[in-house]
Amino acid sequence: MAAKPNCLIVCSSATQGVSAQSFIHAFTLTHSVFNVQIATPQGQQIDFVKSDDNSRKWLNEFRTKPFSVPGKLENVDASRYGAVLIPSAPGALHDLAQDKPICAIGHGVAGLCSARREDGKSWSFKSFSMTGPSVFESARSADFSSLPIILEDWIKDHGGTFSASEPDGMHVIIDRHLITGQNDTSTLSAVQNLILLCNARQGKAKS
Repeated sequence: MAAKPNCLIVCSSATQGVSAQSFIHAFTLTHSVFNVQIATPQGQQIDFVKSDDNSRKWLNEFRTKPFSVPGKLENVDASRYGAVLIPSAPGALHDLAQDKPICAIGHGVAGLCSARREDGKSWSFKSFSMTGPSVFESARSADFSSLPIILEDWIKDHGGTFSASEPDGMHVIIDRHLITGQNDTSTLSAVQNLILLCNARQGKAKS
């Protein structure tokens, strides 16, 4: 049996947190296909938000597992991972701003903003088509006026092509090795596409 590929799940450790439902969907799907490692800035614990009784029960069980302890994002060797996944996380706007599959969902798309090409200046995802929370969705947030960036505007201003569906609608865009989902509702479809993309690449590598 072939060894499972490795997948890095990058989460925010900011107090604004990570969407519980998006994380649960993302982890459950990837854990069955990949060897998963979780990483956060400075290896800090994750604050989960938007949780209900079922998700709190799942998270309480999850926290008893050794793999629930995040590693330090700063110490990660990216070459070890076949894919990177960033679940939806309001906190990613505050602390997460190589040609391998990358999947970012909701506010987790903010984790792509700091990626730079080799010249250190131009954005790595300039000219890519992608999605994320629309201005309208972001404006519904109570802390909208204090958000460090508005993703839709930032992507357009830095050379990306942005599109979104209706608020809270499922919307996923695939462009080359990048998969983005508009919001929490898009998590399942986005992660399924990440798995399909990784499987397709593995198939090509074997042929």
